[in-house]
Amino acid sequence: MNDAKVRLRYLDQTVRALYPGPGSPRAYSVLPHRLLPRRLAPRRRWHGLLGRPVMVPVEGSIETYLSDILGVPVETVLHVRPARRANRKPILEAYGEGSRLAFVKIGDTPRARELVDGEAATLKKLSGLALKTVVAPTVLRHERWGEYSVLVLSPLPIRRGRVPAALLTEAVKEIAGTGGFEGAAWHGDLSPWNVAPSGDGRLLVWDWERYAVGVPYGFDAVHHFFQRALRRMDPATAARACLAQAVPVLAPLGLSAAQARRTALHYLITLADRHAADGHEPLGPPDTWLNPLVDHQEPLT
Repeated sequence: MNDAKVRLRYLDQTVRALYPGPGSPRAYSVLPHRLLPRRLAPRRRWHGLLGRPVMVPVEGSIETYLSDILGVPVETVLHVRPARRANRKPILEAYGEGSRLAFVKIGDTPRARELVDGEAATLKKLSGLALKTVVAPTVLRHERWGEYSVLVLSPLPIRRGRVPAALLTEAVKEIAGTGGFEGAAWHGDLSPWNVAPSGDGRLLVWDWERYAVGVPYGFDAVHHFFQRALRRMDPATAARACLAQAVPVLAPLGLSAAQARRTALHYLITLADRHAADGHEPLGPPDTWLNPLVDHQEPLT
C-alpha cells in the first residue's frame, strides 16, 4: 500500500474518532490533493478542482470542544499524519477570528497519551524557568476529552531559516541545564524541523514529547547533526558521519575528543533503543546501520 493510501485510511479513522457526529456535516478538503494528502481543511470556493469534498460532522466534535475552551468559534485543520510513525497521533491547528489560535495534540492510544501527557508536564516545568535562549510553547489546556488526552498549545510565530550554530549551541546548553540536580536534560528530538530562529535572537523550539533528564551532555547537538545527515545519506553512512564529526560538533560544548566520540556512540545506541521500545525501525534493523559501527569501536573504548 502506497503512502497516500495509508494516510487516507488513517485520515478516515481519525475523522470518525474526532468528528463522530451527530449534526449537519460541513465540507472539508484534502490538501494539497488526495494523491498527496497532508491536511484536511475547511473547504473553500477555490478547492473545486481538488476533487470531491470530505463531509465532516462538526456538532459534538473536537472542533466544538475547542470552540468551547478557547471561547470563540474555531475551525480546525487536521494534519494527515504518516500512519507508520511510532509516535503517530492526531495533530490539529485551531483557527478563529482570522488567526491561528492553537496547536492541538491528541493522545488517542496508550503510547500517544503517554507522550502527550509527558510533553504537557515538560512544558509546565519549563514555564517556571527563566529561559533566556529557548522559547517553548505555552500550555493553554491539558485535559481529557472522552477517552483522549488533549494538549492545547500556544502557536509559536514560526520563522523558517537556518539556525546559526552559536544559537543552537546556546540552546543545547540551556536545555541541558533544565535538568538541575538530576543531571543534563535533552529535548529528545532537536531536529531541524522542530526549531526556528525567532526575530529577537532566541530559538523557537517545539515538540517536547521526548524530553528526558539524566543523559550524556551533548545528546541534542548530536541528534541535530544526525537528523540533518539523514536527509542526504543512508542511515549507515549518517551514523558513520555522526561519529566522524563528533569532535567538531561537541567541541563548542567543552567536550574532549574522547568524550565526544563516546557521547556520539551512546546517542546512536540510545536512539536504536528508543526505536526498539516503540516497536518501529525507521532506520532499518540496527545490525545494518549501527552494529558494524559499534563493533568496530569496541577495541578503542
